[in-house]
Amino acid sequence: MILKQGPALYALVAAGYAALAFWFWRTRWRRAEPREGLRATERLALLVPLALHAGLLYADLFLAPELRFGFAQALSVTLALGVAIYWIESLFLRLDGIEPLILPLAALAAPLPALFPGLASPGAPASLQFRVHLALAMAAYSVATLAVLHAVLMVLAERHLHGRRPLALGFPPLLALEQLLFRMIAIAFVLLTLTLATGFVYSETLFGRPLRLDHKTLFALLSWATFAALLAGRRLRGWRGRTALRWTLAGFALLLLAYVGSRFVLEVVLGRR
Repeated sequence: MILKQGPALYALVAAGYAALAFWFWRTRWRRAEPREGLRATERLALLVPLALHAGLLYADLFLAPELRFGFAQALSVTLALGVAIYWIESLFLRLDGIEPLILPLAALAAPLPALFPGLASPGAPASLQFRVHLALAMAAYSVATLAVLHAVLMVLAERHLHGRRPLALGFPPLLALEQLLFRMIAIAFVLLTLTLATGFVYSETLFGRPLRLDHKTLFALLSWATFAALLAGRRLRGWRGRTALRWTLAGFALLLLAYVGSRFVLEVVLGRR
C-alpha cells in the first residue's frame, strides 16, 4: 500500500515539512522574544512528517524487491536523519533558529525518490557489513549537513549582533552556537572515519572487488582530511568564525561530491549506474 501511494505520500511529507518551516520562520526568525526550545505541540507536529518520511524510505530501501539507492535516496535519507538528529538533540540543547534552514531542505529532498527512482541494483549486497557501512555513511552526511546549517546560522547570528538594523531573530548565544558547531563537526568526522574504515576493511564483501582509488573514494578522503584540518586548527590555532565556516563548507562540498554528486551525474546526466 505504501509503495503504490509513494508519490502522493512523499508529496504529503514535503507539504508537512514546508508548513512547519513557515511556522518556525514566523515564530523564530520574525519575532524577537526569546523562546525555550520546542514546545510539546511543535515537537509532536515535527514527528508526523518525520515518521511518515521514515516509513516511506524504509519501504523503498528494505521492502522493495530490488535495491535502488541513488542520489535521490541519499539526499532524502540524509535530510530525514538530519531532522531526526535535530529532534533528539533539541531534547537536551537549545537549537532555536535552525528549523527554518533544515525543514525547507527536507521538504525539497523528501519527494526526490518518487521523482528520481534511480536504477535498480539487483546484485547489490545485503550483508550486515553493507548495511552498517551504508548507515554510517548516511549518518555522516546528516551530521555534516547539520554542521553546515549551524555554520550558516552562526553567520546570520553574527550579522544580527553587529548589524545596524538587527533582525528579529531569537538566536541562542553565539558562543553556544560555536561550541555546538564543533561538536557536530567532531561527530561527523568520527562517522566519516568509521565509514572509510568499513569501506577499506570490507571492500570485497561490500563491492565484490578490492578497494580502488576512484573519484568517490578520493572525494571522501579529501573531505575527511578537510574536517581533520579544521578540528586541528580549532585546537591548535583557535580557528573560529568565518575561517571555520569556510572549512566546514569545503569539507561538506567534498563529501557531497563523493556520492551524491557522482550518482547525480551517472543517473541523471549519463543515465546509467
